[in-house]
Amino acid sequence: MAGPIEQFQIKPLAEFGEVGGFQIAFTNSALFMLIATIGAGAYLFLSARGRTLIPDRWQSSSEILYEFVSTTLRDNTGEEGRRFFPLVFTLFMFILTANLLGMFPYAFTVTAHIIVTFGLAMTVFLTVTIYGFVRNGTKFFRLFMPSGVPLILAPIIVPIEIMSFLSRPVSHSVRLFAVMLAGHITLKVFAGFVVSLTGLGTLGVITAILPLAMTVGITALEFLMAVIQAYVFTMLTCMYLNDALHPSH
Repeated sequence: MAGPIEQFQIKPLAEFGEVGGFQIAFTNSALFMLIATIGAGAYLFLSARGRTLIPDRWQSSSEILYEFVSTTLRDNTGEEGRRFFPLVFTLFMFILTANLLGMFPYAFTVTAHIIVTFGLAMTVFLTVTIYGFVRNGTKFFRLFMPSGVPLILAPIIVPIEIMSFLSRPVSHSVRLFAVMLAGHITLKVFAGFVVSLTGLGTLGVITAILPLAMTVGITALEFLMAVIQAYVFTMLTCMYLNDALHPSH
């Protein structure tokens, strides 16, 4: 039986040689990122194609997702943050689709790889940093000295705030990566128990009932976490974007 880690192995599907000592290949990870992107885009396009006054279930579901992200962004950044809606909504839909896609048998969970989640987190970090300086100039440094803090505490507070700001891409990416990785490993381990025990005869089949129940429960929990982690990543993105808009807040 394949080990619980093998499901995360990146395998080349098509190789295109080397460039600068690096192997260029189209991998299973790239394939499922492409599927997630096309799937999310196709869902939104097809569900909103009719745009009827009385929406059907598909249109209602896409409108709910749209309004959910829009409300989250507005509540955290104000009306000024609406300009970032395309970025935030794209991140939410990609992560949600990739998480749910990874729940299918033999599918590849791209969000269980730190390089993918770190790339998404760095996109947010660079957007916040560049836009923060373009919009606020040197006033963006107020982010590292919260209002109301006595000046005498600046030598302590400022380094802490700088380290906290620079560590955002790490914490932002590790949270999503760790949850998806741990959940899938746990699910594979309990499913492996079921397969192993059922091969031991009648007693094994009876004993396998408990890990089978755990497998079902963990599967349901994984679907829930797939949605929650997409929301958490989006929520943190909105909070970080608020710092670019209101660094002295």
